[in-house]
Amino acid sequence: MNRRVVVTGIGMVTPVGLTAGDTWDALVNGRGGIGTISLFDPEGLDSRIAGEVKDFDPLHYMEKKQARRADRFSQFAFAAADEALQQSGIEIEDGVSDNVAVIVGTAIGGITTLSEEFETMLNKGRHRVSPFLIPMMLPDMASGQLSIRIGARGVNYSLVSACASGADCIGEAANIIRRGDSDVALAGGSEAAVTPITMAGFAAARSLSECNDDPEHASRPFDKDRDGFVMGEGAAILALEAEEHAKARGATILAEVAGYGATSDAFHVTQPDEHGRGAGEAMNRALQQAKLRPDDIDYINAHGTSTPMNDKLETRALKRVFGEYAHSLPISSCKSMVGHLLGAAGAVEAAVCVRAIETNTIPPTINYTTPDPECDLDYVPNVARSASLEAVMTNSLGFGGHNASLVIRRYREDA
Repeated sequence: MNRRVVVTGIGMVTPVGLTAGDTWDALVNGRGGIGTISLFDPEGLDSRIAGEVKDFDPLHYMEKKQARRADRFSQFAFAAADEALQQSGIEIEDGVSDNVAVIVGTAIGGITTLSEEFETMLNKGRHRVSPFLIPMMLPDMASGQLSIRIGARGVNYSLVSACASGADCIGEAANIIRRGDSDVALAGGSEAAVTPITMAGFAAARSLSECNDDPEHASRPFDKDRDGFVMGEGAAILALEAEEHAKARGATILAEVAGYGATSDAFHVTQPDEHGRGAGEAMNRALQQAKLRPDDIDYINAHGTSTPMNDKLETRALKRVFGEYAHSLPISSCKSMVGHLLGAAGAVEAAVCVRAIETNTIPPTINYTTPDPECDLDYVPNVARSASLEAVMTNSLGFGGHNASLVIRRYREDA
């Protein structure tokens, strides 16, 4: 089977908003959510800034007992999924639950719980470690606990492909629906990795911005003076359906997931392929599945991490695929405002693409002031742009050489 896959709901929890609506409003108005870390005392760390989710109260989304048994990354996923389900109007009941898939990815998983319980063992002894440590820290638990929470009995797993995880989950969920194994899927990514050990580890890898005195301007993708990415946290979940399933129940269709491509650089554990071959091939595969030409794409939501290496090599990959058209193609990075949400980044950016199509608006790349000769494309600097958007692409690149690209297009019944 080769069914069309549509989006009927989106949910987001990000450093700039606790809902998709609030997040989108902040992004199109260029409001960032990066500041000095408040979740713990960051004194002594090389990078002391992050995009934290603010004012998040898990008890708004779940009972106290459930909240205590779910890591922060799982709590974010529950909140985003609740919003996506509410917008979609999907009711998961007996008789349909066997055909509802849940695929939620992460790069790090329950690192908050693991870190806290490790401290408990060191300070109080092994017998004080929580019996919920393992089910709270496992990377699959946002997906597993979400399926339990909503009663979804279809395909259920988590993909871990570093910073491509969220995009891969959406792409694979779409393929599951496309081939007829499920009618509905909740797919996306979630991350809560603003912890001392992760901040120290990424800093040791020389990945993080050290612009501690000016956090609002620290994430500056494609700018010549960029010095590393800013850690972010949050989640995004998309409610996906087979076209005929959505139409049969009278759902409002927001967009279509038309194409997905995934590849490996087979090059280096942290650096992208220096010629952009792997990322370029992922884009080509997404275009092929969508049956589109490069010049059919109206906007690229870039991976755009704000690291010196990534932005330069992603630019090369874009030129490799789009040729001269790359110079007139609008490209922007939401990470300039929310930071890098690791395994949730691709899901947040896919949700942003849906809103971009709905509103014919391209969110900007903020903090772009100094052009880089090696990043010489149109990065929609600092101010959102109105544009007629029929098909857009989002790219996600992860440590380990993982590349994922999604093509999301305006839904047209006769397409």
